[in-house]
Amino acid sequence: MSTITDITDESTFHSHVSSLPSTALAVVSFHAPWAAPCKQMRLILETLASSYPPQSPPVISFLSLDAEALPEISESYDVTAVPFLVLQRDEKVLESVSGSEASKVRDAVERHAGKGGNTGKLGLPPALKTSPVGGGEEKGQQTEKTKNLSSYAPESGDAATAPEMSSTQGQKEELDQRLGELVKAAPVMLFMKGTPSTPQCGFSRQLVGLLREKGVRYGFFNILADEEVRQGLKAWSDWPTFPQLYLQGELVGGLDIVKEELDSNPGFFSEYQAAPKGQGGMSAPEAQTEPIST
Repeated sequence: MSTITDITDESTFHSHVSSLPSTALAVVSFHAPWAAPCKQMRLILETLASSYPPQSPPVISFLSLDAEALPEISESYDVTAVPFLVLQRDEKVLESVSGSEASKVRDAVERHAGKGGNTGKLGLPPALKTSPVGGGEEKGQQTEKTKNLSSYAPESGDAATAPEMSSTQGQKEELDQRLGELVKAAPVMLFMKGTPSTPQCGFSRQLVGLLREKGVRYGFFNILADEEVRQGLKAWSDWPTFPQLYLQGELVGGLDIVKEELDSNPGFFSEYQAAPKGQGGMSAPEAQTEPIST
């Protein structure tokens, strides 16, 4: 039977994934030791893995990673909570599953890898079934209703039902202007998942802790509260993951980059330390989702 491979460093992960045949399915599980649901996910995956006999070359591989111990890998897959499952083939993501609901996990794995040899005897809940589209209509009935839709195509003499041209340029310019103002809303500006009092991902939690440890006063923006800012900032900064830290409107980077800066220059935040070390924070209540000015 197949087993779960525990990955402890980036090089091992990339080496393992790249060694798989292009047709093999990689089931990558992100967990955290402090999260109880991750234990349930581990049991589910061990049970599923045991139903697939090992083959050479492999057709499926189960991997387990500590999301917080390997932040760069987690950020590359946009892991915002654990447990989090990624299914990929030929290093291309096919599907992701958040949470530890057995039926969803098994359904996703079997959809892309086929059923294992003995899944019916392993005590997993049965996979969820889908309902017919349109409240149970038969395929033939649907075809009968829709097969003549082409006859309703407008002709050249019909009145226009929409402008001939549309542009999102104006909206993009407005968003770019807003983002430019947001990153300068405080000398130190943190774009994070959640708020400093309730971070929604381990990387945001670690970066908040680091800023507090250094006594840095900063503003923050909860990108989970504004999808337009979340997606727009990725393109605007050319940085695809969060958290993102800005100094005087200039992007520093994510948690790993900030750590590297501090390793090479312990006084990196010296001019922004407005509180004793270990007491850094915001200049206004943390409940705000808009950035806080200092």
